[in-house]
Amino acid sequence: MPTLAVELNGDAVHSIRAPDRFATTGHFSIAFENLGRSTHVHLHFDDDLDRVCSIGETNHFVDDESTRRVHVTADEVDEPVVGKLKIVTGYGSNTRYVDVRLDPPPDAGADEVVIDERFTKPPERPPDPPPRQRAANAIAGLVERGGVPGAVLGLVAVVAGVAVALAVDSVLVSVAVGVVLAVTIAAVLLAVA
Repeated sequence: MPTLAVELNGDAVHSIRAPDRFATTGHFSIAFENLGRSTHVHLHFDDDLDRVCSIGETNHFVDDESTRRVHVTADEVDEPVVGKLKIVTGYGSNTRYVDVRLDPPPDAGADEVVIDERFTKPPERPPDPPPRQRAANAIAGLVERGGVPGAVLGLVAVVAGVAVALAVDSVLVSVAVGVVLAVTIAAVLLAVA
Protein backbone atom coordinates (compact mmCIF):
# COMPACT_ATOMS: atom_id res chain seq x y z
CA MET A 1 0.00 0.00 0.00
CA PRO A 2 1.45 3.42 -0.90
CA THR A 3 2.46 5.48 2.11
CA LEU A 4 2.73 9.23 2.52
CA ALA A 5 5.57 9.76 5.04
CA VAL A 6 5.20 12.78 7.32
CA GLU A 7 7.83 13.80 9.90
CA LEU A 8 6.67 15.63 13.02
CA ASN A 9 8.74 17.66 15.50
CA GLY A 10 11.98 17.08 13.60
CA ASP A 11 13.22 20.65 13.17
CA ALA A 12 11.23 22.28 15.97
CA VAL A 13 8.19 21.76 18.14
CA HIS A 14 5.10 21.21 15.98
CA SER A 15 7.15 21.25 12.77
CA ILE A 16 5.87 19.25 9.82
CA ARG A 17 8.05 17.85 7.06
CA ALA A 18 6.18 16.22 4.16
CA PRO A 19 6.67 15.90 0.41
CA ASP A 20 5.13 18.56 -1.80
CA ARG A 21 3.28 15.92 -3.86
CA PHE A 22 1.91 12.45 -3.44
CA ALA A 23 0.27 10.25 -6.11
CA THR A 24 -1.64 7.00 -5.74
CA THR A 25 -4.14 4.80 -7.58
CA GLY A 26 -6.20 3.75 -4.59
CA HIS A 27 -6.15 3.34 -0.82
CA PHE A 28 -3.07 4.68 0.94
CA SER A 29 -1.76 5.35 4.41
CA ILE A 30 -0.21 8.35 6.07
CA ALA A 31 2.71 7.48 8.37
CA PHE A 32 3.38 10.13 11.03
CA GLU A 33 6.90 9.72 12.42
CA ASN A 34 7.14 11.81 15.57
CA LEU A 35 10.74 12.69 16.46
CA GLY A 36 9.86 14.67 19.58
CA ARG A 37 7.14 15.16 22.18
CA SER A 38 3.60 13.85 21.73
CA THR A 39 1.38 15.94 19.50
CA HIS A 40 -2.05 16.17 17.95
CA VAL A 41 -2.43 16.17 14.17
CA HIS A 42 -5.47 17.35 12.27
CA LEU A 43 -6.08 16.17 8.68
CA HIS A 44 -8.39 17.71 6.11
CA PHE A 45 -8.95 17.03 2.39
CA ASP A 46 -10.09 19.90 0.18
CA ASP A 47 -13.43 19.59 -1.62
CA ASP A 48 -12.19 17.71 -4.70
CA LEU A 49 -10.34 15.07 -2.68
CA ASP A 50 -12.99 14.91 0.01
CA ARG A 51 -15.42 13.49 -2.56
CA VAL A 52 -13.19 10.45 -3.25
CA CYS A 53 -11.00 10.05 -0.11
CA SER A 54 -12.04 9.47 3.46
CA ILE A 55 -10.46 8.77 6.84
CA GLY A 56 -12.08 7.46 9.99
CA GLU A 57 -11.14 10.46 12.14
CA THR A 58 -9.68 13.86 11.34
CA ASN A 59 -7.79 14.32 14.65
CA HIS A 60 -4.96 11.96 15.60
CA PHE A 61 -2.72 11.75 18.64
CA VAL A 62 0.90 10.68 18.05
CA ASP A 63 2.91 9.57 21.11
CA ASP A 64 6.46 10.69 21.96
CA GLU A 65 9.03 9.43 19.46
CA SER A 66 6.66 6.96 17.79
CA THR A 67 5.07 6.29 14.43
CA ARG A 68 1.34 6.32 13.81
CA ARG A 69 -0.33 5.16 10.60
CA VAL A 70 -3.64 6.51 9.38
CA HIS A 71 -5.48 4.57 6.69
CA VAL A 72 -7.08 6.58 3.86
CA THR A 73 -9.85 4.95 1.84
CA ALA A 74 -9.99 6.06 -1.79
CA ASP A 75 -12.74 5.41 -4.30
CA GLU A 76 -11.90 4.14 -7.77
CA VAL A 77 -11.91 7.02 -10.20
CA ASP A 78 -12.21 7.12 -14.00
CA GLU A 79 -10.17 10.31 -14.36
CA PRO A 80 -7.41 11.77 -12.16
CA VAL A 81 -8.53 13.79 -9.15
CA VAL A 82 -6.12 16.38 -7.78
CA GLY A 83 -6.47 18.22 -4.49
CA LYS A 84 -4.77 19.25 -1.28
CA LEU A 85 -4.32 17.43 1.99
CA LYS A 86 -4.03 19.88 4.88
CA ILE A 87 -1.89 18.73 7.85
CA VAL A 88 -2.14 20.85 11.01
CA THR A 89 -0.22 20.47 14.31
CA GLY A 90 -0.07 22.42 17.56
CA TYR A 91 -3.77 23.31 17.42
CA GLY A 92 -3.26 25.40 14.30
CA SER A 93 0.22 26.77 15.03
CA ASN A 94 1.75 24.98 12.04
CA THR A 95 0.17 23.93 8.72
CA ARG A 96 1.50 22.02 5.73
CA TYR A 97 -0.25 21.27 2.41
CA VAL A 98 0.47 18.23 0.23
CA ASP A 99 -0.78 18.07 -3.36
CA VAL A 100 -2.43 14.65 -3.70
CA ARG A 101 -3.23 13.08 -7.04
CA LEU A 102 -5.57 10.09 -7.20
CA ASP A 103 -5.24 8.32 -10.56
CA PRO A 104 -7.47 5.63 -12.07
CA PRO A 105 -6.26 2.09 -11.38
CA PRO A 106 -3.92 0.60 -13.98
CA ASP A 107 -5.66 -0.70 -17.07
CA ALA A 108 -6.88 -4.26 -16.52
CA GLY A 109 -5.76 -5.08 -20.07
CA ALA A 110 -2.14 -4.50 -19.04
CA ASP A 111 -2.19 -7.81 -17.17
CA GLU A 112 -3.84 -9.61 -20.08
CA VAL A 113 -2.55 -13.10 -20.78
CA VAL A 114 -1.88 -13.91 -24.41
CA ILE A 115 -2.82 -17.46 -25.38
CA ASP A 116 -1.09 -19.21 -28.24
CA GLU A 117 -3.62 -20.02 -30.97
CA ARG A 118 -2.40 -23.61 -31.06
CA PHE A 119 -3.93 -24.15 -27.59
CA THR A 120 -7.40 -22.92 -28.58
CA LYS A 121 -8.15 -26.08 -30.56
CA PRO A 122 -8.11 -29.65 -29.30
CA PRO A 123 -5.13 -31.71 -30.46
CA GLU A 124 -5.64 -33.75 -33.58
CA ARG A 125 -5.96 -37.49 -32.98
CA PRO A 126 -5.66 -40.13 -35.59
CA PRO A 127 -8.99 -41.87 -36.25
CA ASP A 128 -9.71 -45.06 -34.34
CA PRO A 129 -8.69 -48.19 -36.27
CA PRO A 130 -11.50 -50.42 -37.61
CA PRO A 131 -12.61 -53.36 -35.44
CA ARG A 132 -10.64 -55.93 -37.48
CA GLN A 133 -7.46 -53.93 -37.06
CA ARG A 134 -8.10 -53.64 -33.30
CA ALA A 135 -8.55 -57.42 -33.06
CA ALA A 136 -5.32 -57.98 -35.01
CA ASN A 137 -3.51 -55.51 -32.76
CA ALA A 138 -4.85 -57.29 -29.66
CA ILE A 139 -3.64 -60.66 -30.92
CA ALA A 140 -0.25 -59.16 -31.76
CA GLY A 141 -0.12 -57.66 -28.27
CA LEU A 142 -0.90 -61.04 -26.70
CA VAL A 143 1.88 -62.64 -28.68
CA GLU A 144 4.34 -59.89 -27.68
CA ARG A 145 3.46 -60.25 -23.99
CA GLY A 146 3.61 -64.03 -24.12
CA GLY A 147 -0.15 -64.40 -23.68
CA VAL A 148 -0.55 -67.13 -26.33
CA PRO A 149 -0.54 -69.98 -23.77
CA GLY A 150 -3.25 -68.19 -21.77
CA ALA A 151 -5.37 -67.65 -24.88
CA VAL A 152 -5.00 -71.30 -25.91
CA LEU A 153 -5.87 -72.44 -22.39
CA GLY A 154 -8.97 -70.19 -22.41
CA LEU A 155 -10.06 -71.62 -25.78
CA VAL A 156 -9.59 -75.20 -24.47
CA ALA A 157 -11.63 -74.32 -21.36
CA VAL A 158 -14.46 -72.92 -23.47
CA VAL A 159 -14.52 -75.99 -25.78
CA ALA A 160 -14.39 -78.36 -22.79
CA GLY A 161 -17.18 -76.47 -21.04
CA VAL A 162 -19.42 -76.56 -24.11
CA ALA A 163 -18.73 -80.30 -24.54
CA VAL A 164 -19.60 -81.01 -20.89
CA ALA A 165 -22.79 -78.91 -21.13
CA LEU A 166 -23.91 -80.86 -24.21
CA ALA A 167 -23.03 -84.23 -22.67
CA VAL A 168 -24.75 -83.63 -19.33
CA ASP A 169 -28.27 -82.43 -19.70
CA SER A 170 -28.39 -80.25 -16.57
CA VAL A 171 -29.46 -76.67 -16.00
CA LEU A 172 -26.84 -76.21 -13.29
CA VAL A 173 -24.00 -77.32 -15.60
CA SER A 174 -25.31 -75.07 -18.40
CA VAL A 175 -25.36 -72.07 -16.05
CA ALA A 176 -21.81 -72.81 -14.86
CA VAL A 177 -20.58 -73.12 -18.46
CA GLY A 178 -22.35 -69.84 -19.31
CA VAL A 179 -20.57 -68.09 -16.41
CA VAL A 180 -17.20 -69.48 -17.56
CA LEU A 181 -17.93 -68.32 -21.13
CA ALA A 182 -18.92 -64.82 -19.93
CA VAL A 183 -15.77 -64.48 -17.83
CA THR A 184 -13.58 -65.73 -20.69
CA ILE A 185 -15.17 -63.34 -23.19
CA ALA A 186 -14.78 -60.46 -20.74
CA ALA A 187 -11.11 -61.33 -20.26
CA VAL A 188 -10.54 -61.41 -24.03
CA LEU A 189 -12.33 -58.06 -24.47
CA LEU A 190 -10.22 -56.50 -21.71
CA ALA A 191 -7.08 -57.82 -23.35
CA VAL A 192 -8.18 -56.38 -26.71
CA ALA A 193 -8.97 -52.92 -25.27
